[in-house]
Order: sequence, then structure tokens, then C-alpha cells
Amino acid sequence: MLQIHKKIVLDENQKPFAVQIPIEEFDLLEDVIENHGLSKLIDEVMGEPRLSIQEAKTYYRALANDVES
Repeated sequence: MLQIHKKIVLDENQKPFAVQIPIEEFDLLEDVIENHGLSKLIDEVMGEPRLSIQEAKTYYRALANDVES
């Protein structure tokens, strides 16, 4: 399991209001969260029909055109 070295930041009343973690551990957390999201997306579309190469190229060109517009 990922070990996180956290520091609790306190306010003027000594109540916790934030957490500091090393940037390397933050980067790992981002990777874990992104991979989890991608895994869930893959699970969601697992039963859907696959696109042919030509259909995929057409689809991604349409996406690129939407972004450029």
C-alpha cells in the first residue's frame, strides 16, 4: 500500500484545516486516481461493440475538429 507522509496544518485555533504531502507522493496519488478512473471507464464500455480502425479514425478526427472549433 502507498505510504503517505502527511503533515497536518493547523489554524490559529489549533484546528486542522489542511494537509501537506511531498510532491512525489502527490504525483503518485494523481496517477492512482487517474488509473482508477480509466479502469472504471474500461469496465463501463467492456460490452460495447468495438470500432473498426476507419471508424475510430473518423471518430477521433471529429473530436479534434470539435476542439479546434
